[in-house]
Amino acid sequence: MMTLLLLLSACGGGSGGEDGSRTAELRDRYHDMAGCVMEAAVSCGQEGLAWEAGLRCEYVPGGESTVEILSPEAIAGVKALLDDTDWRLEYQGESLNAGTLSGEEISPAACLPRLMSALRDGWLLEENEESWNGVSCLRLTVDQTGVKDGKILSTVWLDLESGAPVRGEIAVDGEIILTADFTSFSFCDTMSPASAMAPGSQGTP
Repeated sequence: MMTLLLLLSACGGGSGGEDGSRTAELRDRYHDMAGCVMEAAVSCGQEGLAWEAGLRCEYVPGGESTVEILSPEAIAGVKALLDDTDWRLEYQGESLNAGTLSGEEISPAACLPRLMSALRDGWLLEENEESWNGVSCLRLTVDQTGVKDGKILSTVWLDLESGAPVRGEIAVDGEIILTADFTSFSFCDTMSPASAMAPGSQGTP
C-alpha cells in the first residue's frame, strides 16, 4: 500500500540541416497524433524514494489518459486517469494532486504522458544523434515551464529508424527525478497494427 501511495502521489536551441529536418518530421508526427499506447519501466533513484514500476499508458492529447500499473505484482492492475490540462490524477473516483516531488509536484504516474506532452509542445533546447543501448537515436531535450515556474526539462531518445521512444528522462531544476525505459510503443491513428513500433525495431518511419 505504501508503494501504491508513493506511485500515485510522488517520488519526492535546435540545430539545422538534416537533423533539424528529422526532428521536425518526428515532432510533427507526435503533435498530430490522436493518441498512442506505450509501456515502460519507470523509476525514481532519489535517496530514500528509490523504486521502479512497469507502467502501461494510453495517452490522449488534451484529454484523459489512462495509466495502468503492470508491476510489481502486488499492485498490478491499479489504474489512474490523468487530465493533462492540470495534471491531476483520479483514482477510485477521488481527485488526487499530481504529486509532491520537487516544487512542481510531478507524479511518477504522470511520467509517460508528460514525456509525450513535451515531445508535442515543449520548447526545443537540444538535438543530436546519440546511441542508447546500441540503438541509433535522435536525442531531444525540451523545456516546459512548470505551473510554479520551475524549470522542467524532458529528454527523449527516439529510434532514428522507427521514430519510437527508447528512453526518457524528466528533470526539475537540474535534477533528474524520473526515468523511463520503453518496451513497446504504437500510435493509435497514424500506423496500422502491423506497423506498431517497439524501441529498437526497424519499422518504416
